[in-house]
Amino acid sequence: MSSGRAASSPRHDRYAHYPRGMATPDFIRELRATAGHQLLWMPGVSAIVFDDQGRVLLGRRADNGRWSIIGGIPEPGEQPAATAVREVYEETAVRVVPERVLVVEALDPVTYPNGDVCQFMDICFRCRVVGGEAKVNDDESLEVGWFSLDALPAMEEFAMTRIKQATGDEPTWFRGIDDAAESARR
Repeated sequence: MSSGRAASSPRHDRYAHYPRGMATPDFIRELRATAGHQLLWMPGVSAIVFDDQGRVLLGRRADNGRWSIIGGIPEPGEQPAATAVREVYEETAVRVVPERVLVVEALDPVTYPNGDVCQFMDICFRCRVVGGEAKVNDDESLEVGWFSLDALPAMEEFAMTRIKQATGDEPTWFRGIDDAAESARR
């Protein structure tokens, strides 16, 4: 880790029935009360945040202990870019401005330890820092920090793909765009 703050994050009782560090919004809890564990199709937002030195901001997740990019779920009616700004601040105390959409992708379904099943449509933004100092700012992260691109910790392909997309100037990437273009030509 190049710089940034790292600290332990306490677990609060309000998360007692959910995986450690998994913040579940009230509106999802209300849905789960009637839907049970069945698949919920959910919006998701992720952010690739760069500082002026070209380092990327990462958080080590409390639910699985792995390093990843910052992200979360929009509140009802919240715009995706506003979600990116809010989630980055809530998790890291860093203020950002979204610059562009990097990726739009339906992710594979995930089953949480409590049996809940979700599938997310992720919208990923490239963001630049405008203020704040990186620190653990909620219960979702064990550590946060800035990493140079040549010294990234081990991460899932999901995060690495988005970081790679953020370093270039290619247009927004959509999974299946090649198949859709081929179908349109037929």
